[in-house]
Amino acid sequence: MNEMDYNTSRDTLKMPEYGRNVLKMVEDLRKIEDRDKRNAQARAIVKVMGILNPQVHTQENFEHKLWDHLYIISGFNLDIDSPYPCPAEEVFNTRPVPLPMKDTPIKATHYGRNIERVIDLIASEEEGDVKNSLIRALAIYMRQQYLIWNKDSVADETIFKDIERLSGGRLSVPEGISLSKLSENASFSRPSLGIGGNPGKNHSHRQGRRQNKKKSGQ
Repeated sequence: MNEMDYNTSRDTLKMPEYGRNVLKMVEDLRKIEDRDKRNAQARAIVKVMGILNPQVHTQENFEHKLWDHLYIISGFNLDIDSPYPCPAEEVFNTRPVPLPMKDTPIKATHYGRNIERVIDLIASEEEGDVKNSLIRALAIYMRQQYLIWNKDSVADETIFKDIERLSGGRLSVPEGISLSKLSENASFSRPSLGIGGNPGKNHSHRQGRRQNKKKSGQ
């Protein structure tokens, strides 16, 4: 009994977006001895690849990319007269440069890592009114972030201790600061809503009634 031929037992596709049939076409292409026929078959395969991968048409120099893909599928082993030279295999096998990532964990996830950067910048400031103003603004922002993750109220002392802890003792909140008062002063007052949520509608409605009374008195 013949064994079943599964894809899992075959070689891994270098470009799976084109499928295994294109790979077979490329393998048959290498077997063509006549150079003119081999070149014609290569151009036909590139057209098929453009149909199977239409997204490549949105890229710049998509025809050049298709020929590069043909060389990649062939394992960079293709003797044809291509309009573009065979790309260097090392270019596609080079590992990307890793992005610089911090390995140190975030000290307080509900504040985020950016808070740590802000604290470092404020700590580098010279002592004075500017630094104290920055610390006040930082404390208000940290209180807002704390309440996003913790719906209950938070004591000012908790925020002050977090600032000292996250800064490693480099920052301390100036005395006499109340975050609740500062937050109220920084908030915008909203106009009172009338009937139907339209500001000033009650006023216009009362004014209209007074005018109607005057007319009826006349």
